[in-house]
Amino acid sequence: MHTNFSVDIVSLDARAVRASVDLVARLTALDLARPTPCADWTLHGLLRHMIAQHHGFAAAADGDGDLARWQTGPLGENPVVAYRTAAERVLAAFAADGVLGRNFPLPEFKQGLMFPARQAISFHFVDYVVHSWDVARTLGIPVDLDPDLLDVALSVAEAVPGGDARLAPGAAFAPTVTWPGGTRLDQIVAILGRSPGWERPRAPS
Repeated sequence: MHTNFSVDIVSLDARAVRASVDLVARLTALDLARPTPCADWTLHGLLRHMIAQHHGFAAAADGDGDLARWQTGPLGENPVVAYRTAAERVLAAFAADGVLGRNFPLPEFKQGLMFPARQAISFHFVDYVVHSWDVARTLGIPVDLDPDLLDVALSVAEAVPGGDARLAPGAAFAPTVTWPGGTRLDQIVAILGRSPGWERPRAPS
């Protein structure tokens, strides 16, 4: 995957992550059992994944390549606070002086391989554009992401490898979903394996 090196990927990532924080802040305890556009996860499981990814990327920004940093843990008594704390940690790690000159170990992606900071942060960025959409759809509320952010996210999404790699166990994204038309965000989530038409199931009447 190639990243456009002329964009401020740290700032774009921060905007996507903050959007996810604002959305997560609107959930209630009853929402945690809801299904999400990620077929294998309820909102509870998705939040655990999102928190683990923040901690893993924060560790990677510090040069820590221990796979244990990427493991999911319990949400605790206040999932909203747990999520915000993890988000603040990764935002601080990416904003550190000199971070863009570093290489990131990403053992969950590939053991022993180092990724240039801009590329690694672009992975995190597009993931949290999509996860913001995941959370919003799960809660049945809109997500508002600026056009300039979505333009870059689309270019990153289009560079994600497809093919059989999407079918492997633990693949970051499912195969691309064919989706005619739609918004820029629809295009992004479809490329990365979500159906833009997904809606949360209606409660029994």
